[in-house]
Order: sequence, then C-alpha cells, then structure tokens
Amino acid sequence: MTDQPEPGRPDPPRLTTREAAELLGVKPETVYAYVSRGQLSSVRAAGGRGSTFDAEEVRALARRSGRREPSPAGGDLVFRTGITLIEEDRYYFRGVDATELARRHGYEEVAEWLWTGELRPGVRFEAPPETLAAARRTVGALPAHSGSTDRLRVAVTAAAATDPLRFDLSPEAVLSSARSLIPTLVGALPVVGGAPEAEGGSTGSLARQLWPRLTARPADAPALAVLDAALVLLIDHDLAASTLAARVAASAHAHPYAVVSAGLGVLEGPLHGAASGSAHRMLQEAVDRGSAVPVVADHLRTGRRVPGLGHRLYRGEDPRARTLFALLEDVPQAAGALAAAREVVATTARHAPLHANIDLALAVLSVACGMAAEAGETVFAVSRTAGWIAHALEEYGERPLRIRPSGQYTGPRPPQPTP
Repeated sequence: MTDQPEPGRPDPPRLTTREAAELLGVKPETVYAYVSRGQLSSVRAAGGRGSTFDAEEVRALARRSGRREPSPAGGDLVFRTGITLIEEDRYYFRGVDATELARRHGYEEVAEWLWTGELRPGVRFEAPPETLAAARRTVGALPAHSGSTDRLRVAVTAAAATDPLRFDLSPEAVLSSARSLIPTLVGALPVVGGAPEAEGGSTGSLARQLWPRLTARPADAPALAVLDAALVLLIDHDLAASTLAARVAASAHAHPYAVVSAGLGVLEGPLHGAASGSAHRMLQEAVDRGSAVPVVADHLRTGRRVPGLGHRLYRGEDPRARTLFALLEDVPQAAGALAAAREVVATTARHAPLHANIDLALAVLSVACGMAAEAGETVFAVSRTAGWIAHALEEYGERPLRIRPSGQYTGPRPPQPTP
C-alpha cells in the first residue's frame, strides 16, 4: 500500500530506499517486499525516481523484525551471516570450499581461521588443568548409563563454573574461552576400555585426543585423517536447529558456555545430531547380515525411513559424505562397511532417488573402527562447538535481543473466568 503526502502538512523525515535497507539490514528489493506485504508505506520521490520511507516507521519495523529478511515464501526467518554458504550441492566456509579445507587442514587450524581469519599451521588448543579436572570430576559423578552428550553438557557447565571471566563478551575473551573449552570437552570424556588419564590430559591434535574416547582400537594415520576431516566438515552448516538455538542465546548476551549448552540441548534430538546413531545401527546390521538388501527391505516394509540418506539442502550426494567416503577408501578396515553403505544407497535408489548424507559416512567410520552407535553424535557435538562460537561472535555484534518472533495467539479470547 502506497501513501501520498497530505497537502498543507510538513513532511516528516524520510529515508531513501538505500537508507531504509541499511537500517533494516536487508537488500533494497526486500524493502519493496515489505511494501507489497503492507508492512511499510512508501511515497514516490521527487521526480518519480525511487521511493522514500518514513524514518520512524522503518525503525519500528526494524525493532519488530530484528533486522531479518523475509524468505521468498514469506515465512521463515533469514539471518545475515558470513560463515557458511550452501549452494549448488556444495558448501563454503567464508567463501572457501569446506571440503578442500578438510583435505588440507586440521580441525584446530580451520576453527581458528573461521574465528579470526588467520590460518595458524599446527595450532593446538589446550585445556587448563583446573578446568579439565573440574569437568572430569563432574562427568565422573554421572550414572554409568549416561550418554556422551550428557557428559558433554555437564562438562560445559563445570568449565563455565571455573571461569570467572565468562561474562566478558569481547572477541578476545570469547576466543580464549573457546580454545580451552573444546579440548576440555574432549578430555572430560572417558577413555574407552582404558584407565583414566592424568589430570594434564592428552597431547597432539584434537582428533588424536578424541580417538581413544571413541574406540579401544589403536589409531592409524588413515583413520585419524578421516576423523580429523569429519571434525572439520561438521564445524558449521548454516543455521541448523542447534545453531539457531545458539544464536538466540547469544542474542540475549549469554556467555559462550551458555551458548554451547543451548546448542547441545538441541543437537541431541533424533532428527539432528543423534541421527548418525540410527545410521550406525542400520549399517552394522547390514554388515552382520552380509547384505544391505534385507535391512533396507525391513525399513521400507515397516514404513520406516532408511537412515543416512537424503538431505533437504542437497539434491545430490551430501558433499561432506562424498569427502569422507573418498578418505575412507584409504582405511583398509573400512572396506566392508563402505561396501555395505554403497549397497544401502543402491538398494534404496530402486524405491526413491536418495543419496548418502553425512550420517551414513559417520556410520561407516564408527562401524569400521569398532565405535559405539553414539560416536557420530560425539564427533558432531565436539566439532559443532567451534561453529556455535563463530555464530556467537557474529551475534554479539548485533543489536541485543533482536531475535524476537511474535506469537500468534490461538487460545480463548479474554475475559475468561478465573479457574
């Protein structure tokens, strides 16, 4: 709806389309989308070139919308982020192909570069002894049946309690917390089938430190390379559900430990980080039975989705899965699980054109290396912590509490009798 100025009244301050777009944090074409939906009014500029907008009306919309752009469908929130781009069945970290980063650099190197823009070859994150000791004591108090995500959640809480400077949200302080938190999470997990480590923890890359917490089998270079690549590939994937939760927490200026806790709370869902466990169990059954055909048939006959296949953001194969499958070719003990995974894809393709996703690739690693079903979820959680921190750093620079959707009330209209 377009208003015309009333004769005889002074015009209020007005903004150009470009100025309105900058204030709203959107593209100029999005400003016109707001006009077409009746969310903004406009007046033709003098000479008929472009439009102008009431400054107060634009500011009010900015307060309501939290500088968000409407999606083409007009419903979902869209956030401006410079971290991950997904397009044409590929994905990029800050414009660089993420799969190439995973082939060339280790997890800590990529995380540090994603946070700071500086590539530091051989960088290592270290857990402060006091923080690691507190996290291990807290994790050790959990029941024996606790899962890895249970342990990670309490380890984050313990680490936060030992950091009196956690409320300092300056980039330097947040990064210092992140560099100590991630190895603390790994070091707090129990070693599989082994004696507890000394309080100082392990040395070496984060992948090497994580390996004995996933399996009792010794690590070899090709398998460690797959794990390190998986950690890199999972750092971020745009605004997945857990990342959105992390950004909401950061928008309220929650400290970085609370941001990570928010992400972990969502990650544990069966449709998110825990999805790899279902793929592991399905693939293990296929290996045990010597064929994926009856396993896939059982899933289809009972109306269950075949895990590890399909992704809403990719029409073809998940590039993360493609990268890990290529690396798994160099792991001799993965041959059986890799063949079973490919048979799962081929068998299901007769019924539906679905491609492998990251969960199936993680399942090949976990099945081949004698890991538990929840190993993929552990790798996912540890890795994604770096991505949540990257998003928190972005969100701390935005207007606080900007992520405030409006509820559409559907309950009974007042007044209602007091119960």
